[in-house]
Amino acid sequence: SLGDDLMVRFNGERVAAMMNLLRLPEDVPIEARPVSKAIQSAQTQVEQQNFEIRKNVLKYDEVLNKQRTVIYDERRSVLNGLDLSDQMRPMIDDVVRGYVEGATSSGYAEEWDLPQLWTALKTLYPVSLSIDEAIEQAGGEKSDLTREFLIEELVADARSAYDAREEDLGAEVLRELERRVLLSVLDRKWREHLYEMDYLQEGIGLRAMAQRDPLVEYQREGFDMFAAMMEAIKEESVGFLFNLEVEVDEPGAADAAAGEPEGEVAVEAGPPQLDISLLKAAGSAAEHTGAENGKGKPHISAKGLDRDTSAKPLVYTSPELGSDTPAVQTTKEDKAGTASSSTARRRQQARGNPNRGSRGNKSSKRKR
Repeated sequence: SLGDDLMVRFNGERVAAMMNLLRLPEDVPIEARPVSKAIQSAQTQVEQQNFEIRKNVLKYDEVLNKQRTVIYDERRSVLNGLDLSDQMRPMIDDVVRGYVEGATSSGYAEEWDLPQLWTALKTLYPVSLSIDEAIEQAGGEKSDLTREFLIEELVADARSAYDAREEDLGAEVLRELERRVLLSVLDRKWREHLYEMDYLQEGIGLRAMAQRDPLVEYQREGFDMFAAMMEAIKEESVGFLFNLEVEVDEPGAADAAAGEPEGEVAVEAGPPQLDISLLKAAGSAAEHTGAENGKGKPHISAKGLDRDTSAKPLVYTSPELGSDTPAVQTTKEDKAGTASSSTARRRQQARGNPNRGSRGNKSSKRKR
């Protein structure tokens, strides 16, 4: 009928006016030509409106899809086991060059804050070139320094540190460390970037109030955010590569653990028993088999990338007297101590509250 939401929203008033003009009765069947044409026109407009909405959403998704393609290609190249040394060396050069360009972007050489630049570089890699040596090599005066000279000398120093790192750890261990560092940083930065892009898309429509195309603004700012993410990936990867503490597990220990399980197998009659030593031996054998199937890759543990094995599970206790919420413990051993301290702290806060025992301006005592 003409009272449906579809007809009220699209051409309902015009059709009703036409039917009143022609003095058509209200019980005209829906198969009537004027009503059928009005319904068809309304359906067409609804479909066009929904299509425009979907097309607009796809335009925004296309921006993120291009970025996703770049990230997934990069991640796939890391997972395929390619030699990442050719990728890490230019990455180190770009990061060091960016540090130097940021510190020497304005002013003369005498105004450059070289100690701050060296402090920032030391957090990135072990700098062996001192400020005095750089000035001496440039000509003896600070005014003789140039941006190109600093970039060349510091990039060469960073490459020397990379070669020393490879010689210290070994080429095979360093390749595995590079792979794990890149995967960890890439995944974390990409997740953060997705959250930021969602937040950007939520409020980008307000740019239309400033006579700006929201889609163009989304594309521009999305590209800037993606470029900043790629630079952050380079910087954090280089910092982790030089500063992580690496422990290499000896393959002989795994073989010995797999061949000689600790303890003896219980053979006494009775119900079956679980032997923990067999589980340990099976786990060691599984790790040994996985190492053989992993193309000879060394098993390393890097502090900062691996999960913290010292993390303790949370233990929830029942509410104590005088508290409304249960105390949360990390272990069962310190359950009583933490619960009592938490309860005492709540009681002390309650005593210091001037409104304790009152609700508004009325007394909380019950009338007997």
